[in-house]
Amino acid sequence: MKLMEEHSRHEEAIQRVIVDAFGRNDEARLVNDLRSSGDLVFSIVAEEAGEVCGHVALSRLRSPAGALALAPVSVLKAQQRQGVGSALVRRAVQRARKGAYEIIFVLGEPHYYKRFGFTAEDAASFPCRYEGPHFLALNLTRRSIQPAVVVYPRAFGKLE
Repeated sequence: MKLMEEHSRHEEAIQRVIVDAFGRNDEARLVNDLRSSGDLVFSIVAEEAGEVCGHVALSRLRSPAGALALAPVSVLKAQQRQGVGSALVRRAVQRARKGAYEIIFVLGEPHYYKRFGFTAEDAASFPCRYEGPHFLALNLTRRSIQPAVVVYPRAFGKLE
């Protein structure tokens, strides 16, 4: 499996992967909207035998400064539970660290994301409309981050 930054030639394949993974178009539209608004910071694909089989997106949050949102993480149903999603999340975190970002937020399954260091405790001091047990964060700095209201890009509002 190869992991790489998205290229324009990947866009159609990314759409297919996201729709296959989620069984609907909403998350695929989210990635398109983030891309067109300039809020998509990192878009990473996984290829197996030259075909895109997974994708992860990191987008810039409006607040707090230096924060990213991890979403969506998508893997073709036929290739799930084979480590593709984990490899994508690890690469996304690595890219965020290299990019000098401070924190990543995700709305997801706590049991899955804790293996990457995401916790509800790291997210607890950041008010957000998505607050709750599935609102998680990963502090990339190993130091205290000034709490601020978490504000997602407008594109996320279309998912509701």
